[in-house]
Amino acid sequence: MLTVQNYMTDSVYTIKPTDTLHDVKQLMETAQIRHAPVTNSEGRFCGLVTQRDILKHTISQLADIDEQTKNEINQAILVKDIMQEDVICGTPELSIIEAGKLLLDLKYGCLPIVVGDILVGILTEADFIKIALSLLTPEEDD
Repeated sequence: MLTVQNYMTDSVYTIKPTDTLHDVKQLMETAQIRHAPVTNSEGRFCGLVTQRDILKHTISQLADIDEQTKNEINQAILVKDIMQEDVICGTPELSIIEAGKLLLDLKYGCLPIVVGDILVGILTEADFIKIALSLLTPEEDD
């Protein structure tokens, strides 16, 4: 049986509940990610911030506010105030089929992977695209 452990990313960029919206935006831009799991200092999973959460809490470019004021506002908003806390998680032993069903049914873009409550990885939509491509790409003859 194929499990999440075979496909998850185990070196995950994380943020802390006390980080700011500014910090998360910078991380997502620099690391080119769309999901940032939130962990405490012991590595325990606390929640998730997605690009959609960022958009919901970011001041529109249409607002008549200068860039410095926008940055000050973004630095005052804490992750703990915008993160999703009621996130369903998977385990490394979860079958890849069950994980896919969870993502589809819950309309999640990622599935945090935990052992107990310690974050050990993340499984994203991109991982499923990689799986699909590996199954759909014809093998080359030697």
